[in-house]
Amino acid sequence: MKTYLFALIVLLFTCSLSSDKPAYLLYNKHLKETSYQKMLKELAEADIIFFGELHDNSLNHWLELQVTKDLFKEKKEKLVLGAEMFEADNQTVVNEYLKGFITAKQFETEAKVWQNYQTDYKPLLDFALKNKLNFVATNIPRRYASMVSKGGLEALNQLSDDAKKNIAPLPIEVDLTLPAYSEMMKMGGMHGSGGTSISAENITKAQIIKDATMANFILKNWQQEQCFLHYNGSYHSNNFEGIVWHLKRKNPALKIVTINTIEASDIEKPSEKAKNSADFIFVIPDDMTKSY
Repeated sequence: MKTYLFALIVLLFTCSLSSDKPAYLLYNKHLKETSYQKMLKELAEADIIFFGELHDNSLNHWLELQVTKDLFKEKKEKLVLGAEMFEADNQTVVNEYLKGFITAKQFETEAKVWQNYQTDYKPLLDFALKNKLNFVATNIPRRYASMVSKGGLEALNQLSDDAKKNIAPLPIEVDLTLPAYSEMMKMGGMHGSGGTSISAENITKAQIIKDATMANFILKNWQQEQCFLHYNGSYHSNNFEGIVWHLKRKNPALKIVTINTIEASDIEKPSEKAKNSADFIFVIPDDMTKSY
């Protein structure tokens, strides 16, 4: 009897040690578990893909790189990359780096790279460099978004024609009733430097000009039969709004597939709020390592 109990205890202990501890789970928009391969098949059939990320999540960035590598196996030179993390007025510098005209150090000096560039975005840019892929800097220069947050979209009319090449064509279509934008409006205004007040409407319009500009440069750099993979904060594409809404207004026929990333204390029980937020949803443990 003692021998039997001991064997049972050892078996239970061994099973507990060998149980899976996945770093993430993947769900479809209905929050039903799905497979990476099934997602990849659908991504490969898309015109535009939005990988909505959590900027500071290390596993999230690893997943971006894996999706990029696997899509390249399917699409080869028809794959185009682009990112919120690079501003449109840095496109020349991006191109010079990808053509090998400048060094990595020169690129980082010249471009307005994010604080986690080295760990999180350089691998994506270097993948484009290695495989001779186009990489599009899609975001509005931050100084112009700042102008909007302080003075509304009208402030952009002051810009020169040359400066306007780095933003979506004016006037921008605005719908403040879209859930993402109306929610931002509800958050209220804020105070800038020197005690100046920044209205909630202008903050929201600064978000809108970012979304519209990213949509503009994605569309300008996409061609039929290509697959454009865009990296952005998930709030720019969640619920098929943001950039997606602006793209659809310009070209309703586009096949767009979106990815959202969320964190959860139990990845087997993601929040119901994530349902229908994207076509595919990566759920990552909320204690995953952060890159900053």
